[in-house]
Amino acid sequence: MGWLADERGLEKTRANHVPLTPLSYLRRAVAIWPQHEALVYGTTRRSYRAFYDRVSRLASALAKRGVQPGDVVATLIPNLPAQVEAHFGVPACGAVLNAINTRLDVETVAYIFEHGGAKVVIVDTAFLPLAEAACAAMTTRPPQIIEAGDPQAGFPVTGRHPDYEALLAEGYPAFAWILPEDEWESLALNYTSGTTGRPKGVVYHHRGAALAAQGQVISWRMVLHPHYLTIVPLFHCNAWCHPWMMPLVGGTIICCRDITARAIYAAIADEGVTHFGGAPIVLNSLINAKEEERRSFPQTVEVFTAGAPPAAATLAAIEPLGFNVTQVYGLTETYGPATECTWQAQFDSLPEEERFAVKARTGVAMPFMEEVTVLGEGDQPVPFDGVSLGEIAHRGNGVMKGYYKNPEATAEAFQGGWFRSGDIAYRHEDGYIKIADRAKDIIISGGENVSSVEVEGVLMAHPAVSLCAVVALPDEKWGEVPCAFVELKEGAAADEAELIAHCRARLAGFKTPKKVVFGDLPKTSTGKIQKFELRGRAKGLAGSA
Repeated sequence: MGWLADERGLEKTRANHVPLTPLSYLRRAVAIWPQHEALVYGTTRRSYRAFYDRVSRLASALAKRGVQPGDVVATLIPNLPAQVEAHFGVPACGAVLNAINTRLDVETVAYIFEHGGAKVVIVDTAFLPLAEAACAAMTTRPPQIIEAGDPQAGFPVTGRHPDYEALLAEGYPAFAWILPEDEWESLALNYTSGTTGRPKGVVYHHRGAALAAQGQVISWRMVLHPHYLTIVPLFHCNAWCHPWMMPLVGGTIICCRDITARAIYAAIADEGVTHFGGAPIVLNSLINAKEEERRSFPQTVEVFTAGAPPAAATLAAIEPLGFNVTQVYGLTETYGPATECTWQAQFDSLPEEERFAVKARTGVAMPFMEEVTVLGEGDQPVPFDGVSLGEIAHRGNGVMKGYYKNPEATAEAFQGGWFRSGDIAYRHEDGYIKIADRAKDIIISGGENVSSVEVEGVLMAHPAVSLCAVVALPDEKWGEVPCAFVELKEGAAADEAELIAHCRARLAGFKTPKKVVFGDLPKTSTGKIQKFELRGRAKGLAGSA
């Protein structure tokens, strides 16, 4: 199929077949834009030449210390230059990068060290106690700790471990990078959040990361030399592959250690930020920022938001502030974003409320994904009727290799030739996907399905609500009823009766929350609300609705 009648001499050679890898993008960038600014953090400003040299030194130094192709090098670093450098320097010596969530507990970090088999871990000084305790808790040989200080943030090196800058001094800037011989070779090992049981190790290949980076340039409508602000943690799906994407377009990566509204506004105003990604909670922080935290800026900032479906009210509030938001959706297993709410000209003429409801859709497959669908009963695609529910399933180059050392979980995730997301959705008449819930978050009340996302969207439209989450509350009569957990805006007031009445006026009776609980919501390091914890709280409230 697809072959000419006579293809003698038309074989793959070094001249016409080179394995795809995002490492190529930095090698190209330094050749084209050696003096262009590649990396910024406070007073630190590095050109592509300086960035490339440091990456090469890191790769060289790791190799000199015995790191071999296929070995794992871990990091425990916030969104700082050393973490960006590791995204290129670790694979440039043939090793596999394991960027670890800095907010995990000691036991989980120790498990990841052991399960991943890290040979070396580069650690920000602030997280040395975490790394040291995790190493002490291991039953196997711990990784060698390299300490990366951050004097700008008040974290100078302690001297307890080899220093990152001294490590770079050991390396050669002319080190010959070890590029993959096969694009299926492993590039990164990312562990899922593991809300139940042990986290799973998601393995990325060079091909997937290279194509994800290319595809997002198209999806984000990027031109040359964007200024990208690191808000998505670099340990979360490798910041959605954005560090590997920036050299493609000669972009500048602006590092941000502390994700606050003040810091974001300052970076936008002072560094000319044009793009960032973040969860809806980040958008809410910008919307609700105090006047003294805000800064004016002339550019429109393009934002990818994911992690949870944004409420239409959030999108309506953020746009007038100078932001154009595109909802994207994906998982660790899909290199981060795999769908986008691709905008179409006909959407512009919709009434404002409808326009923002469209913006809140999950959307369609990104260019690097072969297909993203919604599978219902019998693994058949659901009809495009805006009602029928099924599970979002992915197929394409943007799907992980599988779960490390876990063939059973890999086989289950790939059942039927699709990656099964566990997210429940429906499709509009135009084919655009809309998430209804995680499978475990659907509320079944009296036999009727209630989408917590829909109820949350209505609650977010109330002027006093800053953030909310809806989960199932056990009920003797209906089995389950919606229960809302709500954070109010600073200085705002609302009571349970008011919010329930607000929902009742906009939703069917069975979708209306029967109880509202006020207080801070538990969140992950990436801004996702931890619904599993709220479900536990709701069980304790059973009978009080």
